[in-house]
Amino acid sequence: MNTWLARFLVFFSSAAVLVLEILAARLLAPYLGVSLEVFTGIIGVILAGISLGAWLGGRAADRTDPSTLVGPLFVTGGLLALVSPLLADWIGPSLTTSAFSIVIAAAFAFVLPAAVLSAIPPVVVKIQLASLEETGRVVGSYSAIGTAGAIFGTFITGFVLIAAFPTRPTISVLGISLAVVGATLWASRTRWALLPIGAAAILAGWMMTAPTPCEYETTYHCAVVEVDEDRPTGRTLWLDRLPNSYVDLEDPTYLEFRYIRLFTDILETEARPGPLEVVSIGGGGFTMPGYIEATRPGSTNTVLEIDNELVEIGTRDLALSDEVDVIVDDARISLLDVDSADVVLGDAYSGASVPWHLTTLEYKEQIRDVLGAEGIYIMNVIDSPRQAFLKAQAATLSEVFDHVALFAPPNYLAGEAGGNFVLAASQSEVDVAAIEAAIRSRGGREVGLTGTDLDELIGGASVLTDDYAPVDQLLRRP
Repeated sequence: MNTWLARFLVFFSSAAVLVLEILAARLLAPYLGVSLEVFTGIIGVILAGISLGAWLGGRAADRTDPSTLVGPLFVTGGLLALVSPLLADWIGPSLTTSAFSIVIAAAFAFVLPAAVLSAIPPVVVKIQLASLEETGRVVGSYSAIGTAGAIFGTFITGFVLIAAFPTRPTISVLGISLAVVGATLWASRTRWALLPIGAAAILAGWMMTAPTPCEYETTYHCAVVEVDEDRPTGRTLWLDRLPNSYVDLEDPTYLEFRYIRLFTDILETEARPGPLEVVSIGGGGFTMPGYIEATRPGSTNTVLEIDNELVEIGTRDLALSDEVDVIVDDARISLLDVDSADVVLGDAYSGASVPWHLTTLEYKEQIRDVLGAEGIYIMNVIDSPRQAFLKAQAATLSEVFDHVALFAPPNYLAGEAGGNFVLAASQSEVDVAAIEAAIRSRGGREVGLTGTDLDELIGGASVLTDDYAPVDQLLRRP
């Protein structure tokens, strides 16, 4: 085999494995969300596939003519890559977010293509070995080429492909390309070699026309905008199979979600009258910016949202006003550009997962400095009845702010149910009684905890820091 062809085959097969690894997270996100545990499970499974493939590929190359293996391996890897989105969609609806489900889902859809493609480098190395005296040089050089391919696959996918193309067309092109390379190598040995290209085209077409859980596939989310059948002007934004936001296109003061009503109870009670400077961490459906614009004319609305496609969805489908200043960047970075605020709203979620670096003491100190002495931070916390993350977040806020209060239905606080809790933090005293009165006036049932009552709930929960913030594990803690 020509040396340059051999190098290309090792480079391409190794790159393809890493392209699949990164896109696996996109395919599983609608069912598992986006969290450290999901990435951990996918990385572990792909590494297992690489290990298995390298071992089996090396054994096969020793037992048969390796030159007969390369074409079939490429074809098989391409076909398995094409099937992987279909497998992910088939198993996805039955999954939970447990570590076991994550590993099973990743293995079911992606371990076989990773293993088959990873069998190619040892087979090519065996072909290129002319004598035992060259073993070190050949093995070392092709190992380096394979690693370079993996790096290329990682960078091209993460920095270019995800932003430029939807996931399924990307995998279609990858799978067909692998099958074409394999069929070309195979063609000199059998007249049936071109059949896999037809099979790959059929699979790609099937995959492209098969229904997907996403109406919009953003850089970070699988998004769906659903019309409310009972309220024609109402729209629910679903992100990764979970309802994220609700917006009434004609009445921005209509608030469907309970925790958003709590946000406004606290804001209207604690914030000064008139226009406000409001910073929202996380845009979602941009419900609160619309509410503030309608109820506090002249206010400054700044939204820190990392997902530019969500901004486009908000403008196109959810009545996001041009008057809202959206900073598209990571909220940890973009908050540095904010000089001051009367209110900061924390509601940055990807499904049920929250970016860990937005939960730490260091970030809360940034928020405190932006708010000053009179401002208030209002944060949505989603947790199970175990409340491990909630308690850690309350403990963290208590280290930074002089006054912290927690609001939730009584059965939530008793650990009988999980869902949305709302924390309020300020350097000034939070008027829990006045906020509870506002809640009662609209027929709500939430109650507030502060002072020693809140300290008792927090117990010995750890403060989250940049060095220690196991958010995903706290959310999953049994």
